[in-house]
Amino acid sequence: MFNGEFLLPRSPPRLLLFFRLSNPLRTQILIFIKSLSAQNKMSAKPGAATPTYSPKVVGRSRLPIFKDSDLDWSRPDGRGFPQCRPALLQTGAVSSASGSAYAEFGNTKVIVSVFGPRESKKAMTYSDVGRLNCNVSYTTFASPTLGQGTDHKEFSSMLHKALEGVIMMETFPKTTVDVFALVLESGGSDLSVVISCASLALADAGIMMYDLITAVSVSCIGKNLMIDPVTEEEGCEDGSFMMTCMPSRYEVTQLTVTGEWTTPNINEAMQLCLDACSKLGEIMRDCLKQAASASDE
Repeated sequence: MFNGEFLLPRSPPRLLLFFRLSNPLRTQILIFIKSLSAQNKMSAKPGAATPTYSPKVVGRSRLPIFKDSDLDWSRPDGRGFPQCRPALLQTGAVSSASGSAYAEFGNTKVIVSVFGPRESKKAMTYSDVGRLNCNVSYTTFASPTLGQGTDHKEFSSMLHKALEGVIMMETFPKTTVDVFALVLESGGSDLSVVISCASLALADAGIMMYDLITAVSVSCIGKNLMIDPVTEEEGCEDGSFMMTCMPSRYEVTQLTVTGEWTTPNINEAMQLCLDACSKLGEIMRDCLKQAASASDE
């Protein structure tokens, strides 16, 4: 288990009813989260410094983006503008899957399960490359605005686009890899957390990839850039920016920009995301190393 810069809440998330999940799987997820909370409390060391993937703020030659009237403004969770939320990552969340991972970034909680490679259920002609299916869904209690459990087709499509360029599809011809992401709680930057968690689950399943993939989001509110935004910030943003990249190869695999952006703000957002993605990649590799060490013991 890799613990980021925080401890799990004293009480586990409010698990009421999982959308489209069988009773055994709901019970398994509940037991997993409870055991993760207990392990986290036992392994915590008082006063110990905890790692973070917040990007390094470099000096700028242009004028500061913050005015005097902005200096007394604070983020809902008390972070600084260039500071990312604490992260907790764990592999092996679902034992029935080929690979799985659990990610908790602040109040955003996600479980991703990977099944395959396995024979495709749909009739298809022979192909030298495999097939990737992605599905992102929300629990009924993930967000008060979503109501009943929902399948997010747009997120599913964007997750597929982010992963298809990283997976070595030619290593499993005429078979399918299914990636199922379940958002337990929506706390902001959901898609970037889902993508990073899915990458970790694929690695846990032994799917061959060119590199891990990490994703980081930035919101623009006025002239302020806030990395890893929460739900409240996403609700009043003027523009959003999300980058996914392969940190070891320093290659961008997906770039999504919406809203109004100036050229200097885009350049700064790219630098923030690249640095944060690189540091998040190190955290994910440490998580996989610890999981491998634990399995050898």
